[in-house]
This record gives sequence, structure tokens and C-alpha cells, in this order.
Amino acid sequence: MESGILNAIGIDPGIILIVVILFMLILFLYMVKLSFKMSRFTKKYKQFMRGKDGISLEAAFIKSFNQLDTLTESSKNHMEEIRRIKEIQDKTLNKTAIVKYDAFKEVGGKLSFALAMLDKDNSGFVLNAIHSREGCYTYIKEIVNGESYIVLGEEEKEALRQAVNAHVDI
Repeated sequence: MESGILNAIGIDPGIILIVVILFMLILFLYMVKLSFKMSRFTKKYKQFMRGKDGISLEAAFIKSFNQLDTLTESSKNHMEEIRRIKEIQDKTLNKTAIVKYDAFKEVGGKLSFALAMLDKDNSGFVLNAIHSREGCYTYIKEIVNGESYIVLGEEEKEALRQAVNAHVDI
């Protein structure tokens, strides 16, 4: 193969032929790779669309979106309910302690007790039940911020101390 232009430039036509063949081989390999990718994509697409037409697929998407909207609304409602429950929980008497004791030496069995019931701010009451042979007498004393305006007995102070130190997760 003789070419005046190629001879003038000093390029051998055989080298050009080899370069073109290599370029075509690279393009062929690239096409094979794309063909494999396309067949995998087609297989996945057919699997995705199996038993579905466009309308039923759209209905499935709409149903999923509606369920998602319902779950979002439900979550908002639950968060509001939890907030209200926490408000109520702040006002409940959730710290408790009881101290049992014998009020009189002649009456045993530790039938008397002091019961402290407090909220998260350590406000509430101390209930003291004194058991004797003649009967049972109960007294209640108000507690505000962990303190009583009325003098407390030793058992009442201990019940109050235990209730104040009670750990409550809110």
C-alpha cells in the first residue's frame, strides 16, 4: 500500500491500520460491557414490573404515600399526647416513702407509719398514722418545696427525707 501523503509525512500505513484495529477492539469491548449492564438493568426492570402495569404501580405508590402521610399525622398526635402526659406527670405525686414504727412501747408490730408523697418539685404531704390500743389516728401535714410549716416528728422527717431523695425519671 503506497500513499503519497503518508509517505510525505513519514507515517507507515500499516501503523495506522493497527491503531484503527486497536481502537475498534476497544470500542467493541466497551459495547460488550454496556450490553451486560443493559441486560442486568432490563432483568431488574422486568422483576420490578412483574405482575404490575403502570396504573397498578401508580396506585401502589399513592397507597404508600397515603400511609406515610397517615403515619406522620399519627406521630404528631402521639407527640402531643406525650407532651400532655408529661404535664400531668409533673403534677402527680410520684416520689413516695414510708417509715413504719412503734408509736407506743406497749403496742408492737410496727403498725404506725409515716407516709410521704411528693411531686417532682418536692411538694405534697406527709401522712402519719399512729396506732394505739384505743384506735388509729391519722394526721396529714402539707409539704411545699421539701419543707413543712408544721413541726415534723422523727419518723415523718425520715419519710420526707427518703421521698425527697427518691429518684424518678420523668
